[in-house]
Amino acid sequence: MPDLFSTFSFPSSFRWQDIADILIVSFIVYRIIILIRGTRAVQMLAGALVIALLYFLSTALDLLALQLLLRSLLSSILLITVIIFQDDIRRALTEMGKTPFLKSSNIAADDLTQIISAVVSLSRRRIGALIIIERETGLQEYVETGFIIDSKLLQELLVAIFLTKSPLHDGAVVIKKGKIHSAACVLPLSKNLSIDKRYGMRHRAALGLSEMTDAVILAVSEETQEISVVRGGVITPMRDEEKLETVLKDIFLVREKKAPLWQRWIKKKRP
Repeated sequence: MPDLFSTFSFPSSFRWQDIADILIVSFIVYRIIILIRGTRAVQMLAGALVIALLYFLSTALDLLALQLLLRSLLSSILLITVIIFQDDIRRALTEMGKTPFLKSSNIAADDLTQIISAVVSLSRRRIGALIIIERETGLQEYVETGFIIDSKLLQELLVAIFLTKSPLHDGAVVIKKGKIHSAACVLPLSKNLSIDKRYGMRHRAALGLSEMTDAVILAVSEETQEISVVRGGVITPMRDEEKLETVLKDIFLVREKKAPLWQRWIKKKRP
């Protein structure tokens, strides 16, 4: 009986580079799975696998016409992938470009209090609103579609911007580094076809931005008075003010305190 291990070839020595190589590839595959999970990319990937399987099957059965058709399709699969998944590729590259080191949230507890008070007030008065809190991913291309305000973050000013008689109410407000940076900004609409039908253009715009950036968006519905936190392509309705406060503090304040010691040390060393 032949030795089972004799049929395989093993390297004479296992280098530390091999371990690093395996870990890096595993991490890349893991990140790709995380990025496409729950998106249309999963169905598209399954379709591509079916096409590849059909191609090998047509080759084995000598189906010449089918081979020619599938070969033409597979030869341009890279171009098709880039066109179809341009938004997903952009989001993936943005995620890869983020620094592994801790960044300051630039939002203090007092800032969150002003924001929460504003959205609660807008909700009670049935005034729709979109408030974007910038994080690591820059929003300059969306800021350029609106008007620069560069003002202190105040509840009263936020409410005034979204009043129906305000010339800046039709659009989104961007909060950057603890200040009201711009207003009346235009956001990209989400292409997610499975979004709940009860959500209108305001929520679709918030969802679209959250799919491409790491921003946190607060959406206030003028019809239902519902306040939602939108991030990472997910809309989360807030049942009350306490829940909203807990979620925002967990995102901007608590997470920073729970960061590893080496990340907090690096932050303290920054000028």
